[in-house]
Amino acid sequence: MLAEQIQVAHKELLQQGYTIIENVLDTGQLSALRSEIDTILAQERKSPWDPTPTHTLANENELRDFFSSSYSASPQEIDRLIHRISHTQSEQLDTEWPVPVAAYNKNFLHLPTLFDDDRSQRIWNLIGKSEHSRALVEHPLVMELVTGILGPDCVLHDCSATSIGSQTAGGAWHVDAPLGQLPEPLPDFPLTTQNAWLLDDFTSQNGATRVVPGSHLTRLKPQWREGDMEEEIILTAPAGSLALWLSNTWHRSGPNTTANPRRAILCYYGRSWTKPFNDFRGGTAPEIAASFSNRLKYLIGYSSNPIVRG
Repeated sequence: MLAEQIQVAHKELLQQGYTIIENVLDTGQLSALRSEIDTILAQERKSPWDPTPTHTLANENELRDFFSSSYSASPQEIDRLIHRISHTQSEQLDTEWPVPVAAYNKNFLHLPTLFDDDRSQRIWNLIGKSEHSRALVEHPLVMELVTGILGPDCVLHDCSATSIGSQTAGGAWHVDAPLGQLPEPLPDFPLTTQNAWLLDDFTSQNGATRVVPGSHLTRLKPQWREGDMEEEIILTAPAGSLALWLSNTWHRSGPNTTANPRRAILCYYGRSWTKPFNDFRGGTAPEIAASFSNRLKYLIGYSSNPIVRG
């Protein structure tokens, strides 16, 4: 039955650009993941990373305008973003970008941790923070599907958690990095894939992901905007399910009109020659990574990052 399920899901990914496999996680796994994620969300909300800025950014006003127009981030979160960018730029020999902010490769740009005016939240680099999430990254079902699309030497780009807050309007339509920075027509084969492990039921009311079926075949990018699309469908499924989509499939988080947040864990994979979204090796203590399986170590960059030649 599993082989048949994988075959159907793989076909749906290629034809529709998305697939859903229901009830993959049991109640015990869900409970452990929810508890861990909620603890980290509370800790990071209480003490968000806010480094002391090392210098004033030459393009600070441009950055503020970009974040204000592109994301529903609060003034306080935008201040923290400016501080984080200043701190990181100082670690990069104060090297400035040669292009406008809107043309930045988002792999290299700090993005909001708190958004929707602080009602929604994301956790970056879950690998280094959540023990139970690590099994999701190399789950056999995911590995079978992802390697079938991207090849057996694919790597992990991102592992994060999102909590879409109550009474929020939803995100903007997009394709994922690095596709957003590429000119049209986009490549005619998938560079990356995204999957969401549902920690809550995904419903039409609570911010479930929305996709446009077949949009990956257009080789076009959607306009960055909120609001419904006539062709969209809502990825509804019970908690414990797995939703996967190709990263060139048009998608966004929907509005959450309920009284509760909608939580998910996102695992983002790319071909081995694409640059990951996160530096997992830098963000995971070596003594922790040493206990990982060979597959997980490779996925997060061990023996899959460029070597120093000389």
